[in-house]
Amino acid sequence: MLTLTSVTKRYGALVALDGVSLEIARGEFFGLLGPNGAGKSTLMSLVAGLRPPDAGTLTLDGAPLSARRADTRRGLGLVPQNLALYPKLNADQNLRIFGELYGLRGADLRGRIDEALAAVGLSDRRHDPVKNYSGGMQRRLNLVAALLHRPKLLLCDEPTVGVDPQSRNAIFEFLQARNREGLTIIYSTHYMEEATRLCSRIGVIEHGRILALGTLDTLLAALPFEEEIRFPAGPATAGLVEQLAGHGAIATVDGLHRFRPKPGYPLSAFYGLTEARGLPDRLFVSQRPTLEAVFLHLTGRNLRE
Repeated sequence: MLTLTSVTKRYGALVALDGVSLEIARGEFFGLLGPNGAGKSTLMSLVAGLRPPDAGTLTLDGAPLSARRADTRRGLGLVPQNLALYPKLNADQNLRIFGELYGLRGADLRGRIDEALAAVGLSDRRHDPVKNYSGGMQRRLNLVAALLHRPKLLLCDEPTVGVDPQSRNAIFEFLQARNREGLTIIYSTHYMEEATRLCSRIGVIEHGRILALGTLDTLLAALPFEEEIRFPAGPATAGLVEQLAGHGAIATVDGLHRFRPKPGYPLSAFYGLTEARGLPDRLFVSQRPTLEAVFLHLTGRNLRE
């Protein structure tokens, strides 16, 4: 449905996207996972036609995507990271403006506004100025504003920034329902739990490059370890770290050692070392790898660093 071929974008000396090639299938819920500054918003802006690429091509259903092709861009909806609402106007007035920009009028527009406000639980607040809404309410309104014209591809650029947990879950459920109805979604985030919960396929992006691409299971299966043991960093465990040298990889993040045994290294051997050093079991937590481990393995650093 959407194809990016060798797309590059520079801002002066900064290379924001570096030869990115990507294909998004119809009906996918695709996640773009990376830290701030990785190139997620730049990629979204290029797909939306807000900026031109310096090199490469973008197509939607085979038609070129660009700022000059309004006909093709009508198939897109964009939920930007920064709220795109008129704060002094109410929800009804905001949606009317966005709907009319897409040529909607009369009963059709009124019906779509009613449907949109009901879908995100804002019908009873439709006449209140948006500036009086909570952050979560504004985010929900921003979301349905991008869907009034019923696009076939929705771009969500970190749509839950600053949102409370209840509103976050409401946004998740709303997007999952639209995806089940057939809407294709590209969702950028730096929250691993969002990508894990929502996305059928994930692209890990850093410094403008796609480092890994696949389903969650595919990404986890590519890791050279199947288990990770976490324990506090400090004098009590320093000797244990020395003993583990050569038996696996150890990274230290946020005051915790993360030990990833080499294939074939038995966990019984690990716990034999801890017992011999008199270290209590409560210090150690064993868990299966997560997307965080994938990012750390690919980049050598934590996703939120």
